[in-house]
Amino acid sequence: MQSYTIGQAARLLGVSPDTARRWADAGRVATHRDESGWRVIDGKSLAAFSAELALGDDDASYTSARNAFPGIVTGIKLGDIAAQVTIQAGPHRLVSLLTREAVEELGLEVGMQATARVKSTSVHIDRT
Repeated sequence: MQSYTIGQAARLLGVSPDTARRWADAGRVATHRDESGWRVIDGKSLAAFSAELALGDDDASYTSARNAFPGIVTGIKLGDIAAQVTIQAGPHRLVSLLTREAVEELGLEVGMQATARVKSTSVHIDRT
Protein backbone atom coordinates (compact mmCIF):
# COMPACT_ATOMS: atom_id res chain seq x y z
CA MET A 1 0.00 0.00 0.00
CA GLN A 2 1.37 3.39 -0.97
CA SER A 3 1.74 5.96 1.79
CA TYR A 4 1.89 9.73 1.46
CA THR A 5 3.72 12.33 3.52
CA ILE A 6 1.71 15.23 4.93
CA GLY A 7 3.09 17.47 2.17
CA GLN A 8 2.17 15.02 -0.59
CA ALA A 9 -1.32 14.57 0.88
CA ALA A 10 -1.74 18.35 1.07
CA ARG A 11 -0.88 18.72 -2.63
CA LEU A 12 -3.34 15.97 -3.58
CA LEU A 13 -6.09 17.53 -1.45
CA GLY A 14 -5.39 21.06 -2.70
CA VAL A 15 -4.62 22.50 0.74
CA SER A 16 -1.54 23.79 2.54
CA PRO A 17 0.69 21.37 4.47
CA ASP A 18 -0.33 23.23 7.65
CA THR A 19 -4.00 22.47 6.98
CA ALA A 20 -3.25 18.80 6.31
CA ARG A 21 -1.17 18.66 9.50
CA ARG A 22 -4.00 20.23 11.53
CA TRP A 23 -6.46 17.69 10.11
CA ALA A 24 -4.10 14.86 11.06
CA ASP A 25 -3.52 16.33 14.55
CA ALA A 26 -7.29 16.56 15.05
CA GLY A 27 -7.69 12.91 14.07
CA ARG A 28 -9.67 13.62 10.92
CA VAL A 29 -7.25 11.42 8.96
CA ALA A 30 -5.11 8.66 10.48
CA THR A 31 -1.32 8.85 10.27
CA HIS A 32 1.52 6.58 11.30
CA ARG A 33 5.32 6.77 11.25
CA ASP A 34 7.21 5.07 8.43
CA GLU A 35 10.58 3.35 8.86
CA SER A 36 12.33 6.72 8.49
CA GLY A 37 10.21 8.34 11.16
CA TRP A 38 8.14 10.45 8.76
CA ARG A 39 4.47 10.85 9.58
CA VAL A 40 2.54 9.37 6.65
CA ILE A 41 -1.02 8.60 5.60
CA ASP A 42 -1.75 5.29 3.90
CA GLY A 43 -3.35 5.53 0.46
CA LYS A 44 -6.69 3.95 1.42
CA SER A 45 -7.14 6.35 4.34
CA LEU A 46 -6.24 9.33 2.15
CA ALA A 47 -8.65 8.21 -0.58
CA ALA A 48 -11.50 7.82 1.94
CA PHE A 49 -10.75 11.20 3.52
CA SER A 50 -10.62 12.85 0.10
CA ALA A 51 -14.04 11.42 -0.78
CA GLU A 52 -15.38 12.58 2.61
CA LEU A 53 -14.13 16.12 1.93
CA ALA A 54 -15.82 16.16 -1.46
CA LEU A 55 -19.16 15.20 0.10
CA GLY A 56 -18.89 17.40 3.16
CA ASP A 57 -19.81 20.80 1.72
CA ASP A 58 -23.28 21.51 3.15
CA ASP A 59 -23.41 24.84 1.30
CA ALA A 60 -22.95 23.22 -2.10
CA SER A 61 -25.58 24.02 -4.66
CA TYR A 62 -27.64 21.23 -6.14
CA THR A 63 -26.04 20.39 -9.45
CA SER A 64 -25.06 17.37 -11.50
CA ALA A 65 -21.66 18.92 -12.26
CA ARG A 66 -19.39 17.15 -9.76
CA ASN A 67 -16.00 18.71 -10.50
CA ALA A 68 -16.05 21.98 -8.55
CA PHE A 69 -13.12 24.40 -8.49
CA PRO A 70 -13.69 27.18 -5.95
CA GLY A 71 -11.43 30.13 -6.57
CA ILE A 72 -11.18 33.82 -7.31
CA VAL A 73 -12.20 35.64 -10.48
CA THR A 74 -8.99 37.01 -12.02
CA GLY A 75 -10.31 38.28 -15.32
CA ILE A 76 -13.48 39.18 -17.19
CA LYS A 77 -13.60 40.17 -20.85
CA LEU A 78 -17.02 41.38 -21.93
CA GLY A 79 -18.16 41.44 -25.53
CA ASP A 80 -21.50 42.56 -26.91
CA ILE A 81 -23.01 39.08 -26.47
CA ALA A 82 -20.33 36.76 -25.06
CA ALA A 83 -17.93 37.00 -22.15
CA GLN A 84 -14.76 35.27 -21.01
CA VAL A 85 -14.29 34.64 -17.27
CA THR A 86 -11.00 33.45 -15.78
CA ILE A 87 -10.87 31.83 -12.34
CA GLN A 88 -7.72 30.90 -10.44
CA ALA A 89 -8.54 27.87 -8.28
CA GLY A 90 -5.39 26.95 -6.40
CA PRO A 91 -2.89 25.89 -9.05
CA HIS A 92 -5.65 25.64 -11.69
CA ARG A 93 -6.52 28.45 -14.10
CA LEU A 94 -9.95 27.93 -15.62
CA VAL A 95 -11.35 29.97 -18.47
CA SER A 96 -15.03 29.85 -19.39
CA LEU A 97 -16.93 31.38 -22.26
CA LEU A 98 -20.47 32.35 -21.36
CA THR A 99 -23.02 34.98 -22.25
CA ARG A 100 -22.57 38.55 -21.15
CA GLU A 101 -26.06 38.33 -19.66
CA ALA A 102 -24.96 35.41 -17.40
CA VAL A 103 -21.96 37.39 -16.12
CA GLU A 104 -24.21 40.37 -15.35
CA GLU A 105 -26.91 38.22 -13.68
CA LEU A 106 -24.28 36.55 -11.46
CA GLY A 107 -22.77 39.94 -10.65
CA LEU A 108 -19.30 38.59 -11.38
CA GLU A 109 -16.40 40.95 -10.78
CA VAL A 110 -12.63 40.55 -10.66
CA GLY A 111 -11.56 39.73 -7.11
CA MET A 112 -14.74 37.96 -6.00
CA GLN A 113 -15.04 34.30 -5.09
CA ALA A 114 -16.66 32.01 -7.62
CA THR A 115 -16.76 28.30 -8.36
CA ALA A 116 -16.11 26.79 -11.77
CA ARG A 117 -18.03 23.53 -12.21
CA VAL A 118 -16.84 21.26 -14.96
CA LYS A 119 -18.98 18.59 -16.58
CA SER A 120 -17.88 16.97 -19.79
CA THR A 121 -16.64 19.82 -21.98
CA SER A 122 -18.68 22.57 -20.30
CA VAL A 123 -17.63 24.84 -17.46
CA HIS A 124 -20.42 26.25 -15.30
CA ILE A 125 -19.71 29.28 -13.13
CA ASP A 126 -21.50 29.53 -9.76
CA ARG A 127 -21.26 32.63 -7.61
CA THR A 128 -20.11 31.67 -4.10
